[in-house]
Amino acid sequence: MIKVSIIGTGSVGSTIAYSLAIMGVASEIVLIDINQEKALGEALDIRQGAPFFGPCSVYAGTYEDAKNSDIVVLTSGIARKPGQTRLELAQINVGITKSIIPEITRQAPDATYIIVSNPVDILTYTFTKLSGIPENRIIGSGTILDTARLRARISEYFRISQSNVHAYVFGEHGDSAFIPWSVANVSNVPIDECQKVLGHSPLENPAMDYDEIEQYVKKSGGRVIARKGATFYAVSISVCHIIKCLLNGMDTTMTVSTMMHGEYGIDDVCLSTLNLLGNKQVNGKVLVPLTDDEVARLRASADTLKGIIKGLTI
Repeated sequence: MIKVSIIGTGSVGSTIAYSLAIMGVASEIVLIDINQEKALGEALDIRQGAPFFGPCSVYAGTYEDAKNSDIVVLTSGIARKPGQTRLELAQINVGITKSIIPEITRQAPDATYIIVSNPVDILTYTFTKLSGIPENRIIGSGTILDTARLRARISEYFRISQSNVHAYVFGEHGDSAFIPWSVANVSNVPIDECQKVLGHSPLENPAMDYDEIEQYVKKSGGRVIARKGATFYAVSISVCHIIKCLLNGMDTTMTVSTMMHGEYGIDDVCLSTLNLLGNKQVNGKVLVPLTDDEVARLRASADTLKGIIKGLTI
């Protein structure tokens, strides 16, 4: 029996609830929102599809209903508007998160917390500093979505299954993120050698433009928002993947945002590197060997976030 509480029933929160239900990951899902009518409507809509997926109790509730949750997902906050950066949302959503922390941690002190609202690294830092929850049970969704976008783009380029692509996005979930190409590969073939060994004609696959791919990854969210007003499918399934892996007894590696304690020379900031997740917690970091330039880019990303944090009231 797995209980998941989701705070915030906007497009992301409600899509996470829907995806969890049809995936059969949770047996009980609680939707909590300041707009109780919205939460009631979303819960009812999902629950009425229950005859066609596994048994799952989906209902709207209050913070008290989050008691005994295994996982709590925070999606509350003001959504990013077209042309707006994630960091511009910072102080407003920090304030919202600060108001939520005492309410939810009082009811679910033993839960694992997944922070999804943007700017996710700063809100993960805020939650870690103020909640009193052990750090290994606080996870920001971080660059798992960016990593998924990267793998999707590479798989399209080489016309190969995404499951064969191993590449990551590190750093901030935002403009200072970067791709450590030195560790990217397709089926253990280094990325810069794939053109020669995958059998496609150079006329069909022109030389990879690493800068173009990095910009594609960074700008994808903005492009979706400009066209449809919000992003929620890809981020929601990414969060469901985090939850599914947290519930496994065997660790899974993924790029999520957690507190840094000297790794790569970075301290006192939350950003994404490779982490081990399993058994409802973070079980450590995988210190991927990076080049000197990649370490410098990771530190620059950390400095960007620290600069924003200094200007906030946390």
